[in-house]
Amino acid sequence: MGKLKKKGKAGQAKNYMTRTQAVKKLQLSLPDFRKLCIWKGIYPREPSNRKKVSKSATASTTFYYTKDIQYLLHEPLLQKFREQKVLEKKISRALGRGDVSDAARLERNAARSEKTGKPRYTLNHIIRERYPTFVDALRDLDDCLSMLFLFANLPSTTAVPAKMISRCERLCLEFEHYLIASHSLRKSFLSIKGIYYQATIQGEDILWLVPYKFNQRVVGDIDFRIMGTFVEFYMTLLGFVNYRLYTSIGLKYPPKFDQLKDDQGAELGAFALEGANIATKDETKAITNGESEHGQPDPKVQAEVDKIVRQLRHESDEKATAEGAAEGAAEGAEGEGEGEGEGDDKPSDAIDKFEPVAPGGDVLPQPSYSSSDPSRLFSKFTFFLSRETPRQPLEFILRAFGCKRIGWDAVLGEGAFTHDESDPSITHQIVDRPVVRAVASEGGDGEDNQTSQKVGPNQRYPGRVYVQPQWVWDSINDEELKSPELYAPGASLPPHLSPFVKPTQGQYDPTRPLEEQQTEGEAIDAELEDANEEGDGSDVENDMDVASDGEEEEEDEEEEEDEGDQDKKQDGDFGGFSEGEEEEASEYEEEEEEATLQRQRELEAEISGKAVQGGKKVDPKTKAKLEAKKALERKKKQEAEELERAKGMLSKKKRKLFEQMQYSNNKKSAEDMKLRQKRRKLEKEKKAAASAAA
Repeated sequence: MGKLKKKGKAGQAKNYMTRTQAVKKLQLSLPDFRKLCIWKGIYPREPSNRKKVSKSATASTTFYYTKDIQYLLHEPLLQKFREQKVLEKKISRALGRGDVSDAARLERNAARSEKTGKPRYTLNHIIRERYPTFVDALRDLDDCLSMLFLFANLPSTTAVPAKMISRCERLCLEFEHYLIASHSLRKSFLSIKGIYYQATIQGEDILWLVPYKFNQRVVGDIDFRIMGTFVEFYMTLLGFVNYRLYTSIGLKYPPKFDQLKDDQGAELGAFALEGANIATKDETKAITNGESEHGQPDPKVQAEVDKIVRQLRHESDEKATAEGAAEGAAEGAEGEGEGEGEGDDKPSDAIDKFEPVAPGGDVLPQPSYSSSDPSRLFSKFTFFLSRETPRQPLEFILRAFGCKRIGWDAVLGEGAFTHDESDPSITHQIVDRPVVRAVASEGGDGEDNQTSQKVGPNQRYPGRVYVQPQWVWDSINDEELKSPELYAPGASLPPHLSPFVKPTQGQYDPTRPLEEQQTEGEAIDAELEDANEEGDGSDVENDMDVASDGEEEEEDEEEEEDEGDQDKKQDGDFGGFSEGEEEEASEYEEEEEEATLQRQRELEAEISGKAVQGGKKVDPKTKAKLEAKKALERKKKQEAEELERAKGMLSKKKRKLFEQMQYSNNKKSAEDMKLRQKRRKLEKEKKAAASAAA
């Protein structure tokens, strides 16, 4: 006889454990248990049958794998949590006795990160367990960066201590410095939620969200204890990642931090990078100017330049000699080689292009020769940021794409290249205020030059490019400098599109003209609507009503003709019209139709008490468009009938799958049609406004 199995000791009941049982087994408090599960990556599980798993009469809500809880039994942090629990009991016992000094002594030894900033435990071993390779850590960096940038912008409260905020801000600025030094930033997008950034680090694309620098209002319905647990883990993770990234490009970690500059609002300027690849400020200035301290060219730099020039001249001479010899040999062998080399392929430097195999396939991005390095997009310019512009994101993006000289007003903080707005070295100024213009001085002759003008506050400096902030984002997303005229102060900006959305075949693309994307039916409807607006209005509507009435009568006549044809075919007495007879019949039908419509208009005018609209014929263009629309509707109806017949040949399973695909495609088509209609309406409004202004 086999051994009897006890209830709850085998099967699914053995594989699962309730949260209460897990807390008792680990001898932890519920908050510590939640912390440990978040750090170790253990989450609740849903069993397939709750009745078999539940060991009590009450319905348990949360279950965990038994193996996961047994895995937590060997965690070193358990001892730290228990020591903390013992210490808290000693403090409460001392307060109960009224011994305040003893309680204060024990309190100073307590591991309270919100007060001391130095917890007794560390999460280093958990980071190494959860991310065995560095690529694994990079793949999990999206949520980490979004959370830390969020907490770096929060105000200090009892739930969010100031030391946690300062550490988050410092780690985020260190990460931004790595992106600037390695030129890893690729794209950015301004959204309602905040600013999205995308960087490519060691082949991994990392996307995170940074909130705008607004005053955040912390509400009470958010559980900051759970979020603080994640932040504590993410701070340790980003510290590991920053160390690895800095050492990979030869930089010292952590970088030097100037607390005084940070208190003055320098942010990125409060850090000083150290490493083999980082030049000092004096060396950078000398390299930028190409001169030594005494104003003369640096001998070492000049020697290197001369060497490169001699090498280039030597290579050009050798190339010219080789080309001359090749041309002579080709001319000598021209007669002998005819007919033999016709099938040989000539070497070409052209780049291969990707072409779709079948019509309508996905179009791949075509390769091209890169004329410039996108990471050095702004390296030749000197920028000045006006007071109303967002300094932090603009400074980060400009530095990440090669700009070394960025100035701003002194009220925006320290760390600027210059605080003088009238600096003549400034090439671009980013403004986000109404239109500004240069004003001639009182004694000047009104010429547009720097000597004859004096510029007052909130006015334009000659010889400087003024653009709005969106110019920076659109330029880096397209990897080329956009035309400044489109982003001039006060100009209507072009649409700011997300660079993370890849256009697919057949989907609405806002970058393409509307005429290339709209369907044939939409084009006909748009033309009819334009004709209605351009014309008299009532006449066109009347023409459309007349034409529609005529279409209905034509459909009825066609049905009658089809029935008559079938009857005649059954009798066998009718052999068809000749061409002349068909033309006479069509003319007679048109006259009869026009007479019928005229009688209908007279009756409608008599009922409404209005004047008769006169026997006016339908506009030929409008009638042609309506006929085209009618033909298109017939074609759609015919295609739908053919599709229904084809669906009848499918099995039930395949038919349902096809209907689901058809439903999703129709839904996408309806969304695209709404976007096209919205765009058509906006374009009409712009045209109307332009014509009214003219």
